Amino acid sequence: MNYIMETNGLTKMYGSKAAAKDINIHIREGEVYGLIGRNGAGKTTIMRMLSGLSNPTSGTFTMFGKTGNEAKKLMHQVGVLIEHPGLYPRLSAKENLKIKSIALGIKDAAKQIDEIIELVGLENTGKKPCGSFSLGMRQRLGIALAVIGQPKLIILDEPINGLDPQGIVEVRKMLETLRDEKKITIMISSHILEELEKLADSYGIIHEGLIIDEFSTEEFTKKCGQFVTIKTGNNEKTVELLKKSGFKDVSIDNDHHIRVGEALKDTAKMAKLIVNANIDLNEIIITNTSLEDYYLSVTGGKHNG
Repeated sequence: MNYIMETNGLTKMYGSKAAAKDINIHIREGEVYGLIGRNGAGKTTIMRMLSGLSNPTSGTFTMFGKTGNEAKKLMHQVGVLIEHPGLYPRLSAKENLKIKSIALGIKDAAKQIDEIIELVGLENTGKKPCGSFSLGMRQRLGIALAVIGQPKLIILDEPINGLDPQGIVEVRKMLETLRDEKKITIMISSHILEELEKLADSYGIIHEGLIIDEFSTEEFTKKCGQFVTIKTGNNEKTVELLKKSGFKDVSIDNDHHIRVGEALKDTAKMAKLIVNANIDLNEIIITNTSLEDYYLSVTGGKHNG
């Protein structure tokens, strides 16, 4: 597997408290990697270590096939937006990008700046100072600053946090363009799992400083995508019946419903078996597991409300 970034036991301690412990993540080249976790779980800590803004207490990471000091020399190929973008509020979007390009030592950056300004949808802001920008516009400018210099990897911490629905869609489409057309690998954290599910190719779930699961969208769909939910008058007898009839992935979930995987086309057959066995059939439906549902199940969380 061609990983552009991977970590090995990466740990950050603050005194006796581990903000992130034994972190092992694997980011494939050309994908969007979604890092999921509650506030305080360790997402920002990991991103700060991977972007060179904080030194790990122990452990290592490999970036572009290099590790240690060799990896640190390649940090110029990593764009970063962590927490709030550092902007000069009295300057325009272009002027902010010019300052960043000078800091990076980019010569003849005018063409690149024009392309990025258009890419993030700020081409009509002219000389307007970014201090008067909306939150969505400031976030887009922050992403533009992360992209200047043509990095191979960008690390974005909650880039859609606080945006209205229109702003969220605009940022998502922009990130899709960066991945699909500019071939930039993206690591992103977000609380809005419904939106992240539309964008990400792989995920890492962090809980209380530990990575508790890591999976691709293909793996997620295979193990947690669609399944059949059945409600009957006798679950134990129904499970035994279905297993004897050749259905392998049959279980009773935490809500005391029968769950059958990989049998979406056989709902009629299952219903007939249950009814013919004189078992009361109350409901049989095809159910989707969302990313949010799975996240809550593995972290022991609960829906609000």
